[in-house]
Amino acid sequence: MTNLPHFQMFIDGTWCEGASGQVMDSHNPATGQVWSTFACAAPQDIDRAIAAAVRVLDDPAWRDMTQTQRGKLLYRLATLIEENAEELGRLETTDSGKLATETVGQTRYVADYYRYFAGLANKIEGAVLPIDKPDMHVYTQRAPIGVVAAIVPWNAQMFLTATKLGPALAAGCAIVLKASEIAPAPMLHFAKLIEQAGFPAGVVSVVTGDAQGCAIPLTRHPKVDRIAFTGGPETARHVVRNSAENFAVTTLELGGKSPILVFEDADPDSAANGLIAGNFGASGQSCVAGSRGYVHRSLYEKVAALVQQKCQDLIVGDPQDPKTHIGPLCTTTQITRIEETLQKVTDQGGKIRFGGMRKAGTDGNYFMPTLVTHDQPDLETLTVEMFGPVMTLIPFDTEEEAIALANDSDYGLGSGIFTHSLARAHRVSSRLRAGICWVNTYRAISPIAPFGGFNQSGYGREAGRESILDYTRTRTTWINISDAPMSNPFVMR
Repeated sequence: MTNLPHFQMFIDGTWCEGASGQVMDSHNPATGQVWSTFACAAPQDIDRAIAAAVRVLDDPAWRDMTQTQRGKLLYRLATLIEENAEELGRLETTDSGKLATETVGQTRYVADYYRYFAGLANKIEGAVLPIDKPDMHVYTQRAPIGVVAAIVPWNAQMFLTATKLGPALAAGCAIVLKASEIAPAPMLHFAKLIEQAGFPAGVVSVVTGDAQGCAIPLTRHPKVDRIAFTGGPETARHVVRNSAENFAVTTLELGGKSPILVFEDADPDSAANGLIAGNFGASGQSCVAGSRGYVHRSLYEKVAALVQQKCQDLIVGDPQDPKTHIGPLCTTTQITRIEETLQKVTDQGGKIRFGGMRKAGTDGNYFMPTLVTHDQPDLETLTVEMFGPVMTLIPFDTEEEAIALANDSDYGLGSGIFTHSLARAHRVSSRLRAGICWVNTYRAISPIAPFGGFNQSGYGREAGRESILDYTRTRTTWINISDAPMSNPFVMR
């Protein structure tokens, strides 16, 4: 155990252990073994990180940095991310079990998010107002919102961090980033790149730990001005309650049970590939997983058979092997939840056409890709977000029925449509209660495109041009340009 890698936290430009001395283990999902340890924050550490953020907001080294200079720092960080993509991806794969082909590739692409926000840094503009008082010159400015608490889960860490840090840094904020206590290694390594890029000490601190020592003190801290959270709805409820203590502006990017609609004019093979991508990409550990598949009855059996056939060709194994399609799940809790849910599904009359079990002969958290079919939309797998490779297919007969089935959910993050009809694509996508709709594709992202959901999938948007404004406040300045003295002080102008 003494030879295991150990990761410290990064607070106010220094590497440190937690004030309590608490250390936690991190397990490699591919082996089930402890592979590293990491320091955990105590409330004193959160106080120190936030105090540093408050201080640096008034430090000329950061406060007086021009917007163009902030953009150049972000460009430098983007280059460092690209140069270290292999190492960051390897750490993320070892820590979370996600495929190296995805973690490395996604990390490289994440550099473009920082470049995008770097380019926007000097596009944050105010306005001169055409005020109705000729003796007044009135203008607005966009000021940094202040101290940001950014909280990311273990899946897609580099991406979910970029959508928060990118706009926050471009706007001139200071950030305390909480990495997941389940698999924090890549975030703690990423902090080295922030340091190398040249951001002043205190602009970004990276902490990790449990709820009592880290998450609760962070989200309810009186000096936090903005909370950007990605995670599950239940944890989000605690975050919202905590934010009542500081009235921090809060955005939530939560879970989903995204529908994929396959209409009668769709290409069956393309639709099957879309369903595979939506359900088994990232081993199903994705907030936009399209785990509710609704297929027109005329294509239902054909598409189900194609998906089943493709499942047989999927390789479940070592996440570091580029040939692997599905790696281990991050935690054993996910497997238990899947097994319990599938038992309920079979009791409800659902048919498991493929998979439905752990991979035999392995010590890791491997679960086989699973296809569930039923002719009625009342299965447990259509409501529970399992965060694993489980797909459910249900038939429908009409467009109206398909829309109703798709919208029959507490969530509303992603959605997919497969059709050759452009009219239908526009018509149906506009009626789906989801923040994202992919047509004849699935799981595509870009720094230019807003990302976020409806209903219990949260509120607020990440990425896209407007997201940077969420990290600013508007300041209005009035200047009396008349030489006349101020008139009656008891009359509002």
